[in-house]
Amino acid sequence: MNSIDKAALITGGAKGIGLAAAKKFLAEGIKVILVDNDEEEGKAVAVRLGENCFFAACDVSKSDPVRKSVEAGAEKFGGIDYLINNAGIIKYANAVTCTESDWDEVMNVNLKSAYLCAKHVLPVMLRRKSGVIINVASAQSFISSANMVHYTAAKSALLGLTRSIAIDFAPYVRAIAVCPGTVDTPMARNAWSMADDPKAIRQESIDMHLLKRLGQPEEIAELIFFLCSEKAAFITGQAIRIDGGLGINVPGSVSENKS
Repeated sequence: MNSIDKAALITGGAKGIGLAAAKKFLAEGIKVILVDNDEEEGKAVAVRLGENCFFAACDVSKSDPVRKSVEAGAEKFGGIDYLINNAGIIKYANAVTCTESDWDEVMNVNLKSAYLCAKHVLPVMLRRKSGVIINVASAQSFISSANMVHYTAAKSALLGLTRSIAIDFAPYVRAIAVCPGTVDTPMARNAWSMADDPKAIRQESIDMHLLKRLGQPEEIAELIFFLCSEKAAFITGQAIRIDGGLGINVPGSVSENKS
């Protein structure tokens, strides 16, 4: 990847996968526009990451703040070449217990934000006739845990958004969905803390992966960076799972045929 004058806009960049991605891009010589709604933490992270990291405080579920953040980042670094739609939240409910306000919040942060960021970043990319959009979806775009109706719906819809962008803006812009399993992030740890037995839920999260461990943010960041690179230049419109084997195994066994 030629890193000269390249810049990546990363949402939810102050922690977890977004922060790991920011560090990876910076390490490879790519400037970073760090977008997060946590202004205090975002500013502190940007200071730690150095002069090639620009922070924009933003509610990514609202169009005007997104537009302003995109404009500020593009002006700072001369353009935007990579968009990493990583911002997300998790809540628990089924179709009956889910409140309308919680449904709207999860859909707005996990899905609408990706559309809004793409809407405002794509014109910047198209001026250079080049760009890559990575939508951070989930293994739950394909499978689902109980009581995650809004999260599963939003993450599943991200796959359709990815395909649509890939079709509508080819050949200049590639769009790919990255679908992690359970990753050891502040969001996951916060979710476990709400359980009656957080330690047991964490262990359950480990056990449901074939590799018997959680993913690490840096592992997801490595895949994101690879997909943005020229090494992945023939990949677009795809959903790529990085999930430790989550969801491919079903209960039961058959004795080996020794005949």
